[in-house]
Amino acid sequence: MAFIILGILIFIAGSALSRINDAVRRFGRPVMAAGIALAAIGAVTAAIVQVDAGQIGIKVLFGRVQSDVLYSGLHFINPLVEVTKADVRTQNYTMTGMHDEGKQQADDAMHVLTADGLEVVIDLTVLYRLLPVEAPRLLRETGLDYENKIVRPLTRTRIRDNAVYYDAVSLYSSKRDEFQERISKTIEADFNKRGLLLENILVRNITLPAPVKATIEQKIQAEQEAQKMQFILQKERQEADRKRVEAQGIADYQKIVNENLTDKQLQYEQIKAMRELAASDNAKMIIMGKGNTPVILDAK
Repeated sequence: MAFIILGILIFIAGSALSRINDAVRRFGRPVMAAGIALAAIGAVTAAIVQVDAGQIGIKVLFGRVQSDVLYSGLHFINPLVEVTKADVRTQNYTMTGMHDEGKQQADDAMHVLTADGLEVVIDLTVLYRLLPVEAPRLLRETGLDYENKIVRPLTRTRIRDNAVYYDAVSLYSSKRDEFQERISKTIEADFNKRGLLLENILVRNITLPAPVKATIEQKIQAEQEAQKMQFILQKERQEADRKRVEAQGIADYQKIVNENLTDKQLQYEQIKAMRELAASDNAKMIIMGKGNTPVILDAK
């Protein structure tokens, strides 16, 4: 567009020179030709527009936003049309108290009140993207600074509105997923009205007040100690059962031996032992007593 305007101005200047005296009239035609050439070059370059991947082009003609958009690729358009490019890829907006993690340099975490009147701090990330078909309307009604005009204020408002339905402990533990789903539905509806698509709400962290956090930690520690004690008791019961079974087995064995052991069996076992001892290469000493059983001693 700038080359076209500049070419037209040069052409007008050349036309004006051609009407002056003969001394400068001869410069009029070259200047006019240069102006026409420059305007032609500007028209050709302005008529060719390249839209990169992940972007769309919004056409504006004399301040009026056109309803159709240009998708990624090479396009030939009206040279007088201005193309405003917008990103349609997934974007994220993080609100956190951590330095250099969020969009704001200062503490941007959410400080909200819960149903029990306690203040909790919420860190979260919003994943969203621009709807291509809604981009012209968004540019016309809001502009491309929708992150600060729509995403941030709507998200913070909806989180505050929904946090009051939960107490601090539930929001921190059992109701966290429910809270995330609830705010996602409300924010998604608001975004759709504005031409944005909400992809996900990620609740990164919920920080409780120090006294409440200490109470929860004490409760968790007490529950862990109770579980540990139950484990110890269960282990002791199992050990007692094992010893009881072992003792019963020994008693049963002794009972069976006492009931089935006879004199002939004892004599047979004695003869086997003597035979094995006699077969040894070592020197032996045999002591004969008054009984029927000799005693064999190893002389070595």
